[in-house]
Amino acid sequence: MELNEIQALANRVRSEVHRVVVGQEEAVGLLTVALLARGHVLFEGVPGTAKTLLARTFAEIVRFKFKRIQFTPDLMPGDVIGTNLFNFQTNEFVLTRGPIFTELLLADEINRTPPKTQAALLEAMQERTVTVDGTAHDLGDGFMVVATQNPIEQEGTYPLPEAQLDRFLFKVEISYPTRDQERHLVALHGNRTTMPDPAKMDLNPVATIEQLRAARARIETIMLAEPMIDYIVDIVRATRTDPTLIAGASPRAANMLASAVRALAAMEGRDYVIPDDVKRIAVPALAHRLVLSPAAEIEGSTRESAIQRILSQVPAPR
Repeated sequence: MELNEIQALANRVRSEVHRVVVGQEEAVGLLTVALLARGHVLFEGVPGTAKTLLARTFAEIVRFKFKRIQFTPDLMPGDVIGTNLFNFQTNEFVLTRGPIFTELLLADEINRTPPKTQAALLEAMQERTVTVDGTAHDLGDGFMVVATQNPIEQEGTYPLPEAQLDRFLFKVEISYPTRDQERHLVALHGNRTTMPDPAKMDLNPVATIEQLRAARARIETIMLAEPMIDYIVDIVRATRTDPTLIAGASPRAANMLASAVRALAAMEGRDYVIPDDVKRIAVPALAHRLVLSPAAEIEGSTRESAIQRILSQVPAPR
């Protein structure tokens, strides 16, 4: 697939999503990058800011098989993965597949379920396989997790462990819309109290899975020059020595960031990566992987500000 075709595909995605979702340009853009880079995305925002609607609309326009799991405190790993049940007619165990067997999985309010159920996603997110009773089942290369969580309610929630956060390519903050955007939102969807159904809004499909595979294969060939590799590695390694952080980004973070900037460059119509690509997505790609020291938290520092400081200190290639 040519770069102009990838650029056109990304533009169609954004255009179709915005027929349903008002605003949230950064979230839509990063979700598109994640689609092309085979990444998973975590949305964090207050209730009613279209996190679920964005995921459902996205699945509709890329024609992905879509399933949603509403994470609750009583949800069990078997409810996510499925289980082998004995069939008395055939005298065999048959796998009853859980909702994880899909292409785009919406893990809604993922922090409302205990860690043992959250962990049911770990293998699927990392290897795109699920193991049940010793047998591995392939989820396909189209498998993608979009998770949501609410940052303002802490009672009855279970913060995601660092190992799980590290599997998300991006963590995206979903903010309130501007006044004009909210006015447009009310004019567009103010005739109902329920969430709009993207399947009934006559959205145009933007790509087949074969086209996505072709786009991803082309993105893997985007040039990442030696100075750019050094730049990405130096930024990631700087998070491990920053005095305000007690845990920095992993080597997996460096690989994910490299894949993401390749996808971003392709969306811009370039066959090479530039430093501005890294600077544009360093915060959503790295911030959720860092752990602030208690002293830094007391002083009001944030993980985002730590990354911005590192970006200002690490020299960019010329």
